[in-house]
Amino acid sequence: MKRKPDLLWVLVILFGLGVVTTGYAQSHWEQQQGAPSPSLFRSL
Repeated sequence: MKRKPDLLWVLVILFGLGVVTTGYAQSHWEQQQGAPSPSLFRSL
């Protein structure tokens, strides 16, 4: 009998994909702009 994935794991996977996609889009956008703008993660 197959067990359904827990809602918590589904949310964790979706959150991880969102973080990766946002990071990729941000780096791609900064490369398009030419000059990198200050980022929250780089200032930490």
